[in-house]
Amino acid sequence: MNTVPVRSVPLRPTACALLLAVAALSPLVACKKAAPPPAATAAEVTVTTVTQQDTPVDFEFTAQTQSSREVEIRSRVDGFLDKRTYTEGQLVKTGQTMFQMDRKPFEAALQTAKGELAQQQARLEVAKANLARVQPLAAQNALSKKDLDDAVGNEKQSAAAVISAQGEVDTALLNLGYTTIKSPLNGLSSFARQQDGSYVTATSNGLLTYVYQLDPMWVNFSISENEMLKYRDEIAAGRLKFPSHNDFVVHLVLADGSLFAEEGHIDFANPAFNTETGTFLVRAVFDNPHGTLRPGQFVRARISGALRPNATLVPQRAVLQGAKSHFVWVVGADSKAHQQVVEVGDWQGDQWFISDGLKAGERIVVDGALRVTSDAPLKIVKELPASRSSTAVATAASDSAAAPPATETPGPAAHGSGGTSAE
Repeated sequence: MNTVPVRSVPLRPTACALLLAVAALSPLVACKKAAPPPAATAAEVTVTTVTQQDTPVDFEFTAQTQSSREVEIRSRVDGFLDKRTYTEGQLVKTGQTMFQMDRKPFEAALQTAKGELAQQQARLEVAKANLARVQPLAAQNALSKKDLDDAVGNEKQSAAAVISAQGEVDTALLNLGYTTIKSPLNGLSSFARQQDGSYVTATSNGLLTYVYQLDPMWVNFSISENEMLKYRDEIAAGRLKFPSHNDFVVHLVLADGSLFAEEGHIDFANPAFNTETGTFLVRAVFDNPHGTLRPGQFVRARISGALRPNATLVPQRAVLQGAKSHFVWVVGADSKAHQQVVEVGDWQGDQWFISDGLKAGERIVVDGALRVTSDAPLKIVKELPASRSSTAVATAASDSAAAPPATETPGPAAHGSGGTSAE
C-alpha cells in the first residue's frame, strides 16, 4: 500500500508570537470575569425633619396705580383762549389759575345785563308810586276797582322783571368768572390739550387738561373667579386663615425692586365680577406725601396678614417631579430612603407648602435627592435642624411670591400674578 508522505509546514514567526500572546492572556481574562462587583457607594445627602407650625403667608400680585382724584379741567363757556398760565407737568395748588380766556365779550354782556336790571328797577319804582296813589282813591271810590287791580298787577310785573334782570346779571357774572379757569385741587398737571388763541366751546373741545391728585394714591388689582373659589375652599377646610375684618397690610414693590416706604390698606372691593374678564376689582389706598407714586405705574402689591395653620413647609429642592406626581425621599430608621408622593401647594420664597403626604417628625432628603435610589443606603453628611425651617418661614414670608387671596366677601386673592385686570 502506497502512503503519501506528510510534509510538515513550519509556522511563521508572526503566527507563533500571536499564539503565545493569546495563551498568556487567557488566564487573565478568566480571572477578570470571575471578579466580584465593587460595593455600591452610599449617596451623600443632607436631611431635615418635617415640622408643622402656623405660618404667615404673603400674597403678591401685579397692580397699577391710579389717582384718587383725576379731574378734567374744562371750559364752561365758549370763547377764545388767551393764555395758559401754568407749567405743564408741574404741581398746581388749589385755586391756582391755569387758563385765562378772553374776558372782553363777557364783560360787555355783564354791562348789558346790568343796564336791563336798572331799567326794570326804574319801572318797578314807577309802578310802586302809581299803586301808592291809586290805593287811597280806590278806597274813597274815586277810582274803579279795575284801576286798582291794574296798578297792583303792574307793580307785581315790574317786581318780577327786576328778578329776571337780576338773574341775567348773575349769569353774566358767572360767565365772566368762568373765563378764569383755576385748579380745584392740589395735584399734578397734565399737558394742555388746547393752545393759546384756540376757540374753545363747552360742548365739543372744552377739555383743556387734567389734574391728578397724588396724595392719597389708589392701587388697583383684579381677582379671578377661580382664585376666589380656591382660597374660599382653603378657608373652609381650615388650611388658610385671613385676619379679622380682612384687615390686610399692603406693601408695594416698585419696578426697580425697591420697597415703597408707606404701608397701605384695602378700602374697596367691587362686589360684582367683570363679565368680560371674569375678575373683580380690589383697591388699596396709600399715603403718598412726597409724590413718589405717579398715576399709571405698574407695581407689585404684597398683601400680608394671612396665616396657614399647622402648615408643612419644606425646601423646594427637596420636592421632585415624577411621571405622575410630586414626591420626596423619606429617610427611614435604617438610613435608607423610599419615595413618598406628596400634594404640593403654593410656593413661599424658596420653600414649598405640602398639603398632604408628610407627617411631623419624618426626615426627608434635601440636598442630593437626585442621587438617591429606593432602599439604597444613604450617607447623611448634614442634618438641618427643625428650627432652621422655622426661621426660614419668617424670611420667606417677607420675600414670598405666591398669590393674592380670595375672601368670602370681596378681598385680596390671586395666585402668582393678577394685574389690573390682581394677581
